[in-house]
Amino acid sequence: MKLKDTGLTKEELKQKVDTYMIETYERFDFIAETAKDMYIYDESGEAYLDFYAGIAVNSTGNCNDKVVAAVKDQVADVIHTFNYPYTIPQVLLAEKICTSIGMDKIFFQNSGAESNEAMIKMARKYGVETYGPQRYNIVTARMSFHGRTMGALSATGQPHNACQIGFGEMTPGFSYAEFNNLQSFKDAVNDNTIAILIEPVQGEGGVHPATMEFMQGLRALCDEKGLLLLLDEVQTGWCRTGAIMAYMNYGIKPDIVSMAKAMGGGMPIGAICATAEVAKAFTMGSHGTTYGGHPVSTAASLAQITELLDRDLAGNAREMGAYFMDQLKGLPKVKEVRGQGLLIGVEFEDGVSGVDVKHGVLEKKLLITAIGQNIIRMIPPLIVTKEDCDKAYGIIEATVKELIN
Repeated sequence: MKLKDTGLTKEELKQKVDTYMIETYERFDFIAETAKDMYIYDESGEAYLDFYAGIAVNSTGNCNDKVVAAVKDQVADVIHTFNYPYTIPQVLLAEKICTSIGMDKIFFQNSGAESNEAMIKMARKYGVETYGPQRYNIVTARMSFHGRTMGALSATGQPHNACQIGFGEMTPGFSYAEFNNLQSFKDAVNDNTIAILIEPVQGEGGVHPATMEFMQGLRALCDEKGLLLLLDEVQTGWCRTGAIMAYMNYGIKPDIVSMAKAMGGGMPIGAICATAEVAKAFTMGSHGTTYGGHPVSTAASLAQITELLDRDLAGNAREMGAYFMDQLKGLPKVKEVRGQGLLIGVEFEDGVSGVDVKHGVLEKKLLITAIGQNIIRMIPPLIVTKEDCDKAYGIIEATVKELIN
């Protein structure tokens, strides 16, 4: 729907937002009317270079033709049904995902937070049923982020973040250790621990990739202690980091992995994949969802994942990520450039605000995000080219120079 079709002005539309909507987001002052490939277009037809990708969602580009066609076809057949009858895209997608990433079983959800909730529930139930009623504790990383539902929020190791303030006590059963510090995790494990949960790259925590030693050490620790290794790949999964799943960069395999974002091509969907042994914890009635495995979302996801794999967008993420990160090191006042594939963070020296950079590049029609005081994050569609990177770098460079002069 376009603004001209509503009979409203932009200001009238914004007034309706103020009147009727509960706002927890800092709005940009434009209406996203249409989008295609690397660009979003506003109500005036102005093009914004999209290095946000719907927060790492639109990995095959905005409104990818094959994803759009899959959605249109499925909407004409079955939009929604309950999870008792079989639906074709759901089954085909289950096979595609499990065989592509080397996992045994899948359970579909609606989002990343719900997928992490399901992963936490599966791990806890496996621990209680396998080892006893106290074996349900999970160790997660400080500065992690796992979602905004109460279980996922409790797993998030950011107690002073606004997302945790004001909701009372968090769900018990979690303890926290220092990311990329294997000894810290070893010290946090006790007799009631069943699992370790981390992100292969801490996204909201500042774009910090796990080291090879840390990731392989956690896998060895879990094997030694009879623990489950849980990986939150909601943001890192499906080619973002230069591999189909980020854990493949480390030569390991989790017991459960969560996913969402890029797997749907813009449609809401998430999932957990587990080994056959751990998946046994979910039996009839132990978990469920009304919309999980939704026919339209699974049809979109099947098209999206096929595109990601057939076009080797993991390979493009590796190549363009290395190219762009090398460019970004040349920015003024840069303290550090971090990332994996096309999940990239730039930390500036004190005095350069990431939020100011975000708003400055917005004025020049580039979309990025900011984390904390002085970090910007870039998560563009994986179809990004050198020309796109050059354009984005030029805008960021000009903005930073304006801010420091």
